[in-house]
Amino acid sequence: MAQSSAMNGGDGIYSYLKNSNLQRDGLNAAKNVIKEALLESLDLKTLLLSSPNSTATTFTIADLGCSVGQNTLFAMKMLIETVEHKHHNISQENSEKNRIEFQVFFNDQTANDFNTLFASLPPQHERKYFAAGVPGSFYGRLFPSSSIHIAYCSSSLHWLSELPVDLVDINSPAYNSGRIHYTGASDAVVGAYADQFEKDMQVFLTARAEEIVGGGMVVILMPGVPDGGVTHDVGIALTFLGSILMDMVEEVCYYELMI
Repeated sequence: MAQSSAMNGGDGIYSYLKNSNLQRDGLNAAKNVIKEALLESLDLKTLLLSSPNSTATTFTIADLGCSVGQNTLFAMKMLIETVEHKHHNISQENSEKNRIEFQVFFNDQTANDFNTLFASLPPQHERKYFAAGVPGSFYGRLFPSSSIHIAYCSSSLHWLSELPVDLVDINSPAYNSGRIHYTGASDAVVGAYADQFEKDMQVFLTARAEEIVGGGMVVILMPGVPDGGVTHDVGIALTFLGSILMDMVEEVCYYELMI
């Protein structure tokens, strides 16, 4: 959520850094598809020709919802190597002499542990890009118009910008008492989540449309289910998690009454 807590920082046992293998597995599963899409659809030739610098082109990548740890670094390395490969092919075909300098913007909420993220960067002489942090919600503008060549967002966009208000309105048919998710809930609850997601995607894509350079790309990697599917492995896990949280709340209330 736009105003919720960021992922657990640091490098301890409960940190995101130590508990994000599932997200890495998703990227590994999709990386070949991402590479193929970049090689086929990224209009790198036009981007090079539009550069005001005759000797070097600044190519800008933004990781939206980067969190901390090696996943974002792995993804940026993969994107850069793919762009370099395409640039090499263009250079051989057209005697293109322009070299590329890469700028990577790491974006996440203001509470994100950017210190741990930047401490994990490869040494400056070993990495192929300039790095900078951009705090703020990606549900809105983050960058100047036509300034980003690739906007990358992995395992982040499924977080809604806010809780649908009907879920906590006791008079609403979408009141979702005793749950933290839509699995097993009424159609009204599912609809409230779906409506919020549609609004958020509209805001996200409208912002990126302003920021992306002509010929650039948006790469989104996120979990999903078939249309109409409301029961799935993640939902079942969240149902158990919700039950545990309810038990914890009841236990706290019981002890407060005893005191």
